[in-house]
Amino acid sequence: MDKTFARCHRLTRTDEFSSVFGFRRAIRGKFLAVHYRPRPDGENGARLGLVIAKKFLRRAVDRNQVKRIVREQFRCLRGGLPAVDVVARLTVKSARIDRKLLADEVVALLERLPPRQSKAEE
Repeated sequence: MDKTFARCHRLTRTDEFSSVFGFRRAIRGKFLAVHYRPRPDGENGARLGLVIAKKFLRRAVDRNQVKRIVREQFRCLRGGLPAVDVVARLTVKSARIDRKLLADEVVALLERLPPRQSKAEE
């Protein structure tokens, strides 16, 4: 299993985030919304982007903790995910988010991503 979260597994540019949000597909949970967009044919693997707004978590330490939890769950599940670009976005204002509940929600949301469709199915 890949122990790293390499740059090639991340969304880094604004246009990459915009294309995911522009695709307008999302799966919502209690704490997060997972926006996704299938990657073009020939590109394998899932990539992750994070949007954790200061509006929802004021303290940087709390925002960073949420990012670490989401990244770690994504890293562990990445091999079994379809070829999609994913943006995880915090959707609730909370003073305290339970780490275990957040980790469980991330796993549940990522497992609900639709499998890759072949051209014959479309």
